[in-house]
Amino acid sequence: MSISISLENQEKGFIDACVAKERWAQKQLYEDNYTLLMGVCLRYSSNQDDALDILHEGFIKILNNIHKYQPGTSLVAWMRRIMVNTAIDYYRMQTRRRTEDLETAYNVQTNEPDALSKLTVQEIIKCIQRLSPAYRSVFNLYVVEGFSHKEIADILEITESTSRSNLVKARSKLKDFIAATLGQHAK
Repeated sequence: MSISISLENQEKGFIDACVAKERWAQKQLYEDNYTLLMGVCLRYSSNQDDALDILHEGFIKILNNIHKYQPGTSLVAWMRRIMVNTAIDYYRMQTRRRTEDLETAYNVQTNEPDALSKLTVQEIIKCIQRLSPAYRSVFNLYVVEGFSHKEIADILEITESTSRSNLVKARSKLKDFIAATLGQHAK
């Protein structure tokens, strides 16, 4: 029991240092969570530069709101939620700048039942990044984050049917991208 109280006190002290804008604590928070949160950003962005923009914007929000974090709860989950929301805000900003025509989805199948095992994590992320922002956001929210279509519709300010349609189209495009990537492996 004393171990958990000690760890909770250590976390509270660390959070207090972040609230006090102690540079060492802010730096440690950033460095300790960079890899995990960058992975979240990469799933929502089209490229590494956009992911870095989202990551840095997210960390600014984290550091500006660290006083709202409740010690004893999951700091990583709290930061991850902020990063996902920052990525969604970034998506909304991008979609306001341009609109895209929706493409007709075709059911594309591959003969390889184990196609993904032949790709690296980086290749899979690159395939996801090739999706349009609308498709990528719905795919990530549904498949990775586990949101329902109703929740996605509320978050992205779209209809549930648009969410479902974008998911079907995202999966179809991903199959195409993965098949093309596998085709490059075969050469």
